[in-house]
This record gives sequence, C-alpha cells and structure tokens, in this order.
Amino acid sequence: MPDTPDMPDTPSFRAWWAERPPAAGAAVMATGIISVGLQLTGYETLSRIMLVLASLAWLGLAADFAARLVRDRERWTRQAGTPAGLTAVAATTLLGTRFSALGWQGLAEALLALSGALWPVLLLAVVRHWRRRMAGGVFLACVATQGLSVLGSTIATAVGADWLAHAALVLFWLGIVLYGVSFAHFDLWEVKRGAGDHWVAGGALGISALAGARLVAAHHGSPYLWNDDDQGVLRATTGALLALDLTCYCVLLVTEAVWPRPRYDALRWSTVFPMGMTAVSTLSVAAALDVFWLKGPGQVLLWFAVAAWLVVAAGAALAVRSAVRG
Repeated sequence: MPDTPDMPDTPSFRAWWAERPPAAGAAVMATGIISVGLQLTGYETLSRIMLVLASLAWLGLAADFAARLVRDRERWTRQAGTPAGLTAVAATTLLGTRFSALGWQGLAEALLALSGALWPVLLLAVVRHWRRRMAGGVFLACVATQGLSVLGSTIATAVGADWLAHAALVLFWLGIVLYGVSFAHFDLWEVKRGAGDHWVAGGALGISALAGARLVAAHHGSPYLWNDDDQGVLRATTGALLALDLTCYCVLLVTEAVWPRPRYDALRWSTVFPMGMTAVSTLSVAAALDVFWLKGPGQVLLWFAVAAWLVVAAGAALAVRSAVRG
C-alpha cells in the first residue's frame, strides 16, 4: 500500500526519534511531577493516567539511552556531558517517588539504585563541561541531586530506614550548594531570550523545597531521626526555599509577559516541570510545616501546570506530525 499524508512511514519516524535531543527527558519530568501533584490533591485516576504516560516515555528514553551507550559510544559520551543528560537521573527519581506513594517500594528502590548509579557518572561529566553564561539547564545538577534526596527520604519514611534518611539529608545540603554554583554559571539574560529551560532556575528551588519537606516529614514518622535543632534548621531552610521558589516563579511569569515566546520548542517541557514542581512543593510544605493556608495556592498552581502541560503536549504532537511528514 503506498504511503498517504495521513500515514507517516516508519523510516521517517525513526529518523525523527534518532534526532531527539536529550532534553526530551524533561517531558518525563514534567509528566511525572504532574502525576505527583494530582495524587497529592486526591485526583488519583488522573494521576495514574499521567504516571502511565510518564512511564511509557521513560521506557522509550531508557531504551534509547542504552542503545546509544552500546552502539554509538561517542555520541552517548558527547550528550552525557551536557546538562540535559541529567534529566535521566531526575526523571527516574520522580517516577520512583510516585511509585513509592503507590506502595510499590521494591520498584521505587530499584529506581533509586539506578538513579544513584547514574548520578555521579553524569554529574561529573556535566560539571567538567561547565562554562560561564550557560542556559537554564545548568540547574539540572541541583535538580538531579535533590531528586535523589526526595526519593531517598520518601522511601526512608515508607520503610523506616533511618540510614537512607540521613543519606537524603546529605544530598539535600549538597543540592543547595550545587544550586549556588549553578547560579554563578547561569546567564541571567536567558530570562529574556531562553526557549523555556530558563525556568529550571525556579524548578531547582522548588525541588529543593520539596526535598526539605520530605525530610521534615521523615522526622514526623521517626521522632529520633534528628534532634530539635536540626529539625528547626530544616523547617526554616525549607520555608525559605519555598519563598525563593515562589518569588522566582513570579519573576519568570513577568518575563514571559514582557518578552513573549509563543512558538513551540521542545525546551518548553522544561517550563512545565518547574511549574508543576512549584505546585507540588507548595502543597508538600503546607503539609510538612502545618502552613495550611498554602494548600489553596498550591492547588491553583497545580492546575496552571496542568494547563501548561496540555498546551505543550499539543505543540509537541503537532511538531512530531510535521517532522514525520517532512
């Protein structure tokens, strides 16, 4: 049967997939964090639908990641040295966090082990290629590290593993240090000309606040995990991180209005992820610190993120259709 405009041929799809940038991992991150947010607000069915979508995308990207490692080691090494390579770690930790909430601790622990093995390899490769005036992807060093902290503390709370909570605490403080170093390498003009990944500057603060909230919650489940002074510092730091995240969110929203960028770009998934992360961190901090009035704003921010996800997903679908037909 000859090809028709409505039936793109397989070679065209394979060619498009082969050229997919590593930053596409941000789509898994965005979908995964939306799933977490919907679960926190009681929309379990919608949350599971998003989890299935994120899992399928993760499986496809993982297969591609492994295939390039085996068949095209030079290209794999080149892409692993870019900040976007760390989306492999961040996406894996977010899926693990959601699976842990479902009670699937064995799968969550396997994903923690996988992301923990990838993290030092990819982080070292990325840091070695850091330079001045980088795009927003530079903050993925912080995001990946805090993702490990979030997953570690989540599993620690679920299974009562105090040693894992202490490891998550170390990663939490390391993530904050990496944020500061990343900011020193960030080009502030990206807020004007960035294609979408400049939002990760806020997303990194959001996942840091989420990591802090999970560590505070871990203490609630195990009263002897930290002493009162440590718990006080954690609570204060978590609150400060959320305040910085919300401030950054507002600033970035204003820059979008002043310098609008309506055209679709794959890096827009790196906008959806911080939007969803800010919502989830707000909801989590509200529960962990007993600041209940934050729950309402967190829910509003979540639906903003869902709307952004739908818009970017539609743009991605049209872009794929156009690329395959072309």
